[in-house]
Amino acid sequence: MKIQKNISLAKFTTFKIGGKAKYFVKVKTKKDIVEAVKFARENKLRFFVLGGGANSLALDEGFNGLIIRIRNSKFEIRKSKIIAGAGTLLKNLVSASAGASLSGLEWAAGIPASLGGSVYGNAQAFSFNMADIIEEVEVLDSKDYKVRKLNNKQCEFSEKNSIFKRNKNLIILSAVLKLKKGEKEEIKKIIREHLDLRKERHPLDYPSAGSVFVNKPDREPSSYLIEKAGLKGRKVGNAQVSEKHAGFIVNLGGATCKDVLELIKIIKKEVKNKFKISLKEEIQIIK
Repeated sequence: MKIQKNISLAKFTTFKIGGKAKYFVKVKTKKDIVEAVKFARENKLRFFVLGGGANSLALDEGFNGLIIRIRNSKFEIRKSKIIAGAGTLLKNLVSASAGASLSGLEWAAGIPASLGGSVYGNAQAFSFNMADIIEEVEVLDSKDYKVRKLNNKQCEFSEKNSIFKRNKNLIILSAVLKLKKGEKEEIKKIIREHLDLRKERHPLDYPSAGSVFVNKPDREPSSYLIEKAGLKGRKVGNAQVSEKHAGFIVNLGGATCKDVLELIKIIKKEVKNKFKISLKEEIQIIK
């Protein structure tokens, strides 16, 4: 395990925004993760666990602590289940499941995230989410360094939320995904359709953190509310509410965290004034 200093966080987030982390380490094993947490504790440092860097926004001033980047990306398929490390990219799991004629992950095609981050935020798309397929999650409790296994119910999944968001001591190590046998060509067809829809609807030409606000099933999507509030295309600095999909804020080039946060503030205020609805951010601030 190698602790690095003064590493730019813009390189490790899909938003391509952020200053430097005082300390930065890539971890691949449980032992590495324990050592990293102990390093932070012994040096009285805050730490932040980072996966694929999607759905995250780093501050312009960086992070005055230790960034622990999870890189354990090994996985295996056992009958209709996939056991995978938290650092495994979703795109690799989608591809592997299709190759094994396993259905249940088609919705995740095109999401630029790691498994750990997707479990943490209960990632969702096309009316499906991680909670639908999670059987078990292995975690490290950073308070006592003990490894525990949580079943689906114990993960306390809800809309873009989980116990892991509320209890930052729990670091996701791996997960067991329970899928179903399907027809390979049909699975691949659905994956292609989802990728085509993302290409058609999402602003993939610019860096972003994905959907900025939580969508709730009992109301119109946040993108609809933002567009109807007349905010599509609104800019602050080089951060812009996407003209293609109002649920995204994109980095036009050189956008700062300050730009994004100011734009989020404007969006929340305008939507609240027009619809009496309080939007809640989905993206995580690295602070």
